[in-house]
Amino acid sequence: MSFVFSPSPTVSIPVLGSPARYPVHRIYCVGRNYEEHAKEMGFTGREPPFFFLKPADAIVVVEAGHTGSMPYPSQTKNLHHEIELVVAIGKGGKNIQAADALNHIYGYAVGLDMTRRDLQNDMKKQGRPWCIGKAFDHSAPIGPITPAAQAGDVMNAEIYVQVNGQDRQRSNVSKLIWNVAETIEHLSAAWELQPGDLIYTGTPEGVAAVVSGDTLVGSVAGLGELRIRVA
Repeated sequence: MSFVFSPSPTVSIPVLGSPARYPVHRIYCVGRNYEEHAKEMGFTGREPPFFFLKPADAIVVVEAGHTGSMPYPSQTKNLHHEIELVVAIGKGGKNIQAADALNHIYGYAVGLDMTRRDLQNDMKKQGRPWCIGKAFDHSAPIGPITPAAQAGDVMNAEIYVQVNGQDRQRSNVSKLIWNVAETIEHLSAAWELQPGDLIYTGTPEGVAAVVSGDTLVGSVAGLGELRIRVA
């Protein structure tokens, strides 16, 4: 087979304790999946889950023990951090039931859903898609994947992000409105999940702006730290 130009290399993420890497297929993100974050965004209650996507090449891979770098994106003056537990799918499927959902998970990681909040809000006001606020280059920093068997009690893990050493977001994964298994059930009803799919499961309250020169340190207990500097 020949191509009119060389295909881009497969985006992949390191796996703790393994020389093999996890190839990324799609990135699904869950919106407003912590109650207090929903409230700070002007919503309340347990609304049906909704999803948006980021391109696989929005990933910024940060190796364990390293500080990654992402450029401050164009066209925004209000870049927000959103710390998230990321689920890495290892076994695909359609219409997966919540009772079986955890069997489809390969592992977990710490991720940031970086958001051009001003552009997102502008699109919301106009009733237009807000991909420009969410799906831009370098908008999905992520640390190494921890295999599920080594992740500990991730469903009750503390989750936080600090900016320049100061707490911004701190909560617990148990406070997800739609837990991981329920999220997989809803998501797989709309799309057939594939090995290599990542699910950014939502962010707790405390989202706020960062500027060039800021250093972010995020963590989900048992999954290590994600460190990244806004260049």
